[in-house]
Amino acid sequence: MKRNYKKTMLPADKVRKFLEPGPIVLVSSLHKGKTNIMTMGWHTVMEFSPSLIGCMITAANHSYDMIRESGECVINIPTADMIDTIIGIGNTTGAKTDKFKKFGLTQEEGKAVKAPLIKECYANFECRLADRRMLDKYNFFIFEVMAAQAASWPEYPKTVHYRGEGVFMVSGKHLSFPEKFKPQNL
Repeated sequence: MKRNYKKTMLPADKVRKFLEPGPIVLVSSLHKGKTNIMTMGWHTVMEFSPSLIGCMITAANHSYDMIRESGECVINIPTADMIDTIIGIGNTTGAKTDKFKKFGLTQEEGKAVKAPLIKECYANFECRLADRRMLDKYNFFIFEVMAAQAASWPEYPKTVHYRGEGVFMVSGKHLSFPEKFKPQNL
């Protein structure tokens, strides 16, 4: 079906509400005996094997230096029922607050990194900093996933996606068309 949309100009800094790449994640870190968690929406898969994930973390964020110095973190995927925690963590600085304690989250030991996993999250990806070349100019981290775990059920959890300006979207109906793909593209 062809559509003819009536379009209006919008400021370039508003395009994020159309392009946010994936679910909101909680990034946990550990440096010099202190832990932190940050809420993040700016990430993208960069490669399948090795599994590389790119993340933009502003240098103004407390987690930036912790992750830059330790060279590792855990990308945790929360579900929609954690929305208050997701927002609360994003509105709280780890420089002054133990976010695990404040938000009642459980630290779990990882298999590949020292940064803690968040037990209450659906999935946990243990990451090491693989490339620092874009840090100084763009605050862009390139991580390699060293170990990963996810709940076995549900297969597709309800995740939260940020649209900007305080608006979120919850993942919904799934469409499946594997028969239309070339096997190497699945």
